[in-house]
Amino acid sequence: MTKPLLLNDPIYGFITVNSELVKSIIEHPYFQRLRRIRQLGMTHLVYSGAHHTRFHHALGAMHLMGMAVDELRIKQTEISKEEEEAVLLAVLLH
Repeated sequence: MTKPLLLNDPIYGFITVNSELVKSIIEHPYFQRLRRIRQLGMTHLVYSGAHHTRFHHALGAMHLMGMAVDELRIKQTEISKEEEEAVLLAVLLH
């Protein structure tokens, strides 16, 4: 297994990606294009701290889903690694 991908999100801080498939999707040029699409439109012109792109939004949503999967596992719900990877990809590409 290679090193995990460590991303610094402006809202959630450091996000760790352990899955090779998820990592390859995030590093793909088509996904990287989301860095140029603003999530909040022209809001950054009024509020300088409101710089949030579709890339950041997708990563944050994936991070929250990972936290939800962890919480379900704590509550004794059986979730396989394949199912976890599938829901992470679904949310990442929503």
